[in-house]
Amino acid sequence: MSSPSNRSSLLCPNCKKLVSRNAPACPYCGLKKPGSLLKDNFLTRSMGDGHQVIKIILMVNVAFFVFSLLLGLGPHMFSSSPFGFLSPGNKSLLVLGATGSYPFFYLDRWWTLVSANYLHGSLLHIIFNMIALNQLGPLIIREYGVSRMITIYTLSGVGGFLVSVVAGVSLTIGASASICGMIGAALYYGKSRGGTYGEAVFSQLLGWAISIAIFGFFVPGINNWGHGGGMVAGALLGLLLGYKERKREGYLHKMLSTACILLTAGALLLSVYNGVWFIMNR
Repeated sequence: MSSPSNRSSLLCPNCKKLVSRNAPACPYCGLKKPGSLLKDNFLTRSMGDGHQVIKIILMVNVAFFVFSLLLGLGPHMFSSSPFGFLSPGNKSLLVLGATGSYPFFYLDRWWTLVSANYLHGSLLHIIFNMIALNQLGPLIIREYGVSRMITIYTLSGVGGFLVSVVAGVSLTIGASASICGMIGAALYYGKSRGGTYGEAVFSQLLGWAISIAIFGFFVPGINNWGHGGGMVAGALLGLLLGYKERKREGYLHKMLSTACILLTAGALLLSVYNGVWFIMNR
């Protein structure tokens, strides 16, 4: 059984130091009323292990890819082209939340700016993006923290797709905008930090950015607006949120990442609802 002294103390939701539940402010980090329900709840605590977060994102992407294939089973999925093999149809992708000027302006689906990040156009498409996520995610988590990584991943995807919508891209999908956002955040980090390590990060990720630009220039069907918009959004988020060496992860970072998680969950629930409705009514 917990003693009264244990019940009267808690770990500060911000800095994780043991403080009095009734303290007007944390003596270590200055967070006001650390024991209040607004500050101390499951939504504002640590997001947990970074590798687990990346694993969850990977699993959700794979689950929605399989779902999109099941919605549009047909001979077109077995194209001899590696870019078209196991490719869900546009109708399936539109039902599940593909974004672009058509869904956004004509169907009033603002939530597709989030859901489109978890949809992919072929087996090769999702493999490339998930490999990139698995390589970039640990770097962003190491230098920015889990909460800021979630925010960068989510909002840079929204930013990239919003640029696509404004540019008139009619239909677009993929985690590329979010991945480019992480590249942008890493480029900002490397340039801002400087030194041998910072310059190495900047040089390596600059190579990634140039390769993506060249690939998008020569391969048709690539959403260059989404890539560029996501990269710029990621760099801006890196600047605004700060990285670990300059700014410790705080309460506001955790609240923002929680909001991103709830926004993503809501958009994906709408996606699933549309998919189930489509199956039951076709």
